[in-house]
Amino acid sequence: MTKLSRPLRSVLYIPGSKPRALDKARGLACDAIIFDLEDAVSPDEKESARETLAGALTEGGYGPRMKVIRINGLDTEWGRDDALAAAKMQPDAILLPKVGNPGDLESLAEIVGDVPLWAMMETPGAMLNAAAIAAHHSLQCMVMGTNDLAKDLQTRFRQDRLPLITGLGLCLLAAKAHECAIVDGVYNAFKDDEGLRAECDQGRDMGFDGKTLIHPAQLEVANAAFSPSEAEVDLARRQIEAYDAVIASGQSVAVVDGKIVENLHVATARETLAKMEAIEALNAENAQ
Repeated sequence: MTKLSRPLRSVLYIPGSKPRALDKARGLACDAIIFDLEDAVSPDEKESARETLAGALTEGGYGPRMKVIRINGLDTEWGRDDALAAAKMQPDAILLPKVGNPGDLESLAEIVGDVPLWAMMETPGAMLNAAAIAAHHSLQCMVMGTNDLAKDLQTRFRQDRLPLITGLGLCLLAAKAHECAIVDGVYNAFKDDEGLRAECDQGRDMGFDGKTLIHPAQLEVANAAFSPSEAEVDLARRQIEAYDAVIASGQSVAVVDGKIVENLHVATARETLAKMEAIEALNAENAQ
């Protein structure tokens, strides 16, 4: 699977059964939308939700936002029909819940063909099999399901998420090793901007590409947290300029703000600028 190079700062869950929410999502400043046929849809609405979502995606209007459909698990009575229906909707990816091993992804790939797959990482088994899951040829992105993981671990809620750190770290290592994207779990208190900001900053510091969100009110905080700051962009430019100058003079190490700048720092600086350019391009498309 080709590495996903586009921004995934904000990945918003939208119920696939709610026409009003589906319409509103067309104007939201999110990088990706997960159209949910699983947790957000009651059992008696499962079949009608497929038709509602198919109609919305056929109508279009979602612009450059990535369109991902979360289906029900293949071990449920709705999973296979969800997968078949989702593939016909031509999404950017299909998200499978409670992936436990690469065989779960393979079973879905056999149904949907070459549609890119995303994996919900939300069980202890998934954490232990993260490397094998990340290596699957169809996997494009891992999505942390921290609520379910916390339930299975029988943890207490902590602001620092210490009980979840091992699982988050295992998935991050696996994703980075296999060059697939990875987005952090949701923050449940959607009116608590400070708490959300702290958790976004933690996720960004750990290496996540973005955060899954449950409410549009969370978009601004997530987009800011996972975008390079003005200071980071300025430093990146100065590092590149300084390094290019010393290379031109026949040396190999530059100094910026009293710190050594080597080729690995310059590689990171170029990634920072490329990410900022991609975000600016996405913002421009969303504004149209």
